[in-house]
Amino acid sequence: MRRLVIVLGDQLDLEASGFDGFDPAQDAVWMAEVVEEASHVWSIQPRIAIFLAAMRHFAHALVEAGRTVHYTRLDGEGNRGSLAAELELAIRTHRPQALAMTAPGEHRVLQAIKAVAEAAGLPLDVREDRHFFCTVRDFAAHARGRRQLRMEFFYREQRQRHGVLMDGDAPTGGQWNYDADNRAAFGRQGPGLVPEGPAFPPDPLTQGVLDMVARRFADRPGNLAHFAWPVTRTQALEALDDFVAHRLADFGHWQDAMWPGEPWLWHSRLSAAMNLKLLHPREVVGAVEKAYRAGHVPLASAEGFIRQILGWREYVRGIYWTRMPRYLELNALDAQEPLPAFYWTGETPMACLADAIGQTLEHGYAHHIQRLMVTGLYALLLGVAPQQVHAWYLAVYVDAVEWVELPNTLGMSQFGDGGLMGSKPYVASGRYIERMSAGSLCSRCRFKPAERLGDDACPFTTLYWDFLARHEARLSANPRMTMQLRNLQRLDAEERRRIAERSAAIRRGEAAV
Repeated sequence: MRRLVIVLGDQLDLEASGFDGFDPAQDAVWMAEVVEEASHVWSIQPRIAIFLAAMRHFAHALVEAGRTVHYTRLDGEGNRGSLAAELELAIRTHRPQALAMTAPGEHRVLQAIKAVAEAAGLPLDVREDRHFFCTVRDFAAHARGRRQLRMEFFYREQRQRHGVLMDGDAPTGGQWNYDADNRAAFGRQGPGLVPEGPAFPPDPLTQGVLDMVARRFADRPGNLAHFAWPVTRTQALEALDDFVAHRLADFGHWQDAMWPGEPWLWHSRLSAAMNLKLLHPREVVGAVEKAYRAGHVPLASAEGFIRQILGWREYVRGIYWTRMPRYLELNALDAQEPLPAFYWTGETPMACLADAIGQTLEHGYAHHIQRLMVTGLYALLLGVAPQQVHAWYLAVYVDAVEWVELPNTLGMSQFGDGGLMGSKPYVASGRYIERMSAGSLCSRCRFKPAERLGDDACPFTTLYWDFLARHEARLSANPRMTMQLRNLQRLDAEERRRIAERSAAIRRGEAAV
């Protein structure tokens, strides 16, 4: 064998760079399902299932394309349990002259594969991942010499470089950012009729994965009864078409809104397919811009969605690969609390957290406001160690791959990097959740978002004021926190003391939360 091409579970693209120069007569593909990738964080059943189902379908597509595939199943006899151990065995068995692969999405995996190749004395060709608008080298060049990194400036550069939503040298519509148009909350009547999204009932191959995951990982949280994620290229393209046709037009206006029992709303649900590499971000951005140019969707919705992909997604990848491995250990706020146990069960009297965590465990999904401003916000206010929050997010979401999840969690959500990712901690009281859910979540809760003291005070609100007080000195240098700190200064010493006491009781588990 001339070359063994390594394909990981988030590299499911027949045109990936790892296949460049592939010769069916001399080369072969290697793929392996291993328990290590489901256990280095305690992955829930839907997350395990989507990766394995997509991998098995992709292996089938490779065989149909005429490529030899050496594939190890998780439930196969003699599975050695880790990528490194399985790759060592494959090298001894097939004796390739060299290894090749598309660059992994996780630093830990890249180091493990490099170590195996070095021990075997084989050259390893790690190739650029073409599933992005911006290379890591390009991002490093953007970051070089800048005192601060800000996504908005990076995003504008990307728009100009790739000609996305541009009219000549000017942004389409005359402005770069339509955030102000995309922060609406539902009225008291709720979202009304939400368009049904596509569902992909398990075929026999996927059903076999679901059955195996239910047996092998019976102790893990999660529910497979309603598993209907796209796990093939064809399904992913259908999901993209459905989003553009039926939900994109209203996506922008309602993208920050929440409503109990409504996990999907107008969100795309395309991130898992994109992160598995079943969809290319260029075709997603292209489809959205085409819909706007054809007059089918408003500019604010198109721009708001494109910013999440061409801006945020590319930006966090650049942060990850230019800052690892040290980034993983950052803890700028010295947060040391353990993650509450109810994050694994959803069993809490706080209605917003019960709703967001419950749907997360049910579907492996929550939209960005539920992640940032409900589950993430509570952990930040409580003072949970950011590495524990990171491990939870990586374990519970079907779209979680470390390059995208870690900066969003440790940096954006938990401010663990001290402001590298975002210009301020995203902190708010329970009043924010009340507003963005039009009171629908808070009306189902015994806690009162306007109250910061007393047994009925919303824990978010109590902890919010405690957070500001605990970090007042650090935050006073941040101009974006001026108004919040000015409000804090209106509290007298006695009220601050009582807030600190109740916050400590919440952390000790003595308050009924």
